[in-house]
Amino acid sequence: MRSALIHPRWRLIPPVEAPGAWQMAADEWLLERHSRRLHPPVLRFYTWWPVAVSLGYHQRRVPATWEELIWGGEVVELVRRPTGGRAVLHQGDLTYAVVTSGLGGHRLQSYQAICQFLIKGWRRLGVELDYGIAKRSEGENPSCFATATEADLVLPGGAKLIGSAQVLRRGAILQHGSMRLWPDRELLRQIFGIEEELPTLPPSLPQEPEALMSLVTEALIAAAEECFNAQFMVEPFSEAEVAEIDAFAACRLRR
Repeated sequence: MRSALIHPRWRLIPPVEAPGAWQMAADEWLLERHSRRLHPPVLRFYTWWPVAVSLGYHQRRVPATWEELIWGGEVVELVRRPTGGRAVLHQGDLTYAVVTSGLGGHRLQSYQAICQFLIKGWRRLGVELDYGIAKRSEGENPSCFATATEADLVLPGGAKLIGSAQVLRRGAILQHGSMRLWPDRELLRQIFGIEEELPTLPPSLPQEPEALMSLVTEALIAAAEECFNAQFMVEPFSEAEVAEIDAFAACRLRR
């Protein structure tokens, strides 16, 4: 991974729970800063609250019923990602984001270069993953997890565990993705109208969500250090950065 040679020091941002619009603004803000050489490469993990459905950047046709979704007494937010792909339900999942640069070759090669840390990290937890085989096409179910492309990671039985998406800007890459850990089957059926195949994790892994997220995050950070040959600097968002991202989020909503 060439970026590790150019940028041996990475920033590791501790997990943040926030609304989806803010999380997408934060990812795009980090991409913009890195693309202008104002920020090092980044690895971060986060969760969404309230529950949200994120739409791919070019995904314009969505069911009207999505505007009225309620879960847990809260409105399910609709948020547009800066990346492509189809809709993802962010409930019972953990999202990762990588911002880096210096990757050469075809886009699929950059996907797989970044995904290596996911494969190795989950292997540390006793979970083997491989790439999907489906091709992207139009007119299919709007759910990202309805198919698994060569940029996605699936379990041995074929169930999709991780769906990823990417955007390239001035040589810098943002790749982020959703890891389904404890999804609500009924909510998925309500949104997408089909019975999706859900991943089954080994019973040896923690059943409590916070413990599971902590274990997965720890394993993935260790794998990323190895795969990216990187030294991580743990640095939360500062108050000034949060203010900048708030302003960036407001601008995104006006686009």
